[in-house]
Amino acid sequence: MFAVAGFMLATAAAFFPWYVFFNQESFGIAPMGYSDTRDLPEIEGRTVVTVSPLAIPDEKDGSVPASAFDPITTATVPDPGDAAKSVASAPNEDITQSFPGKPRYRLLHVANGRALIEDKSGMYIVRIGSVLPDNSRLATLEERDGSWVIITSNGEVIQR
Repeated sequence: MFAVAGFMLATAAAFFPWYVFFNQESFGIAPMGYSDTRDLPEIEGRTVVTVSPLAIPDEKDGSVPASAFDPITTATVPDPGDAAKSVASAPNEDITQSFPGKPRYRLLHVANGRALIEDKSGMYIVRIGSVLPDNSRLATLEERDGSWVIITSNGEVIQR
């Protein structure tokens, strides 16, 4: 009995691919039917075109009246002579103006090769090679006279 069932299963498995091959329209992917149509609403087209009133000439002959200025706002570039005058008349900048100081941070704690530092924006855990708030890098962590210090790539020593 198992032999007959096995033979029938093997026969069906052998002939099924041929059945699919000869009846592809039954097994293929059916394209989506787009037979539904929508009627568009019957609205007349707009005949009015929106135009800036400044672009329409006032004269009956179609010419634009002469004006001392351009009524339509556009970008302009000054003449080279005007630019030199405006630069020369600009007030001199204060060259001795001081720049902001270096960002200040302090060392809070050192453990396991990492340091906890604090600046005005928060606390950070850093290790050797990390970027510090003053854009230098942490070069070494050392214990000097019983307290920890960090030495930056700029050579600064920050004590706890």
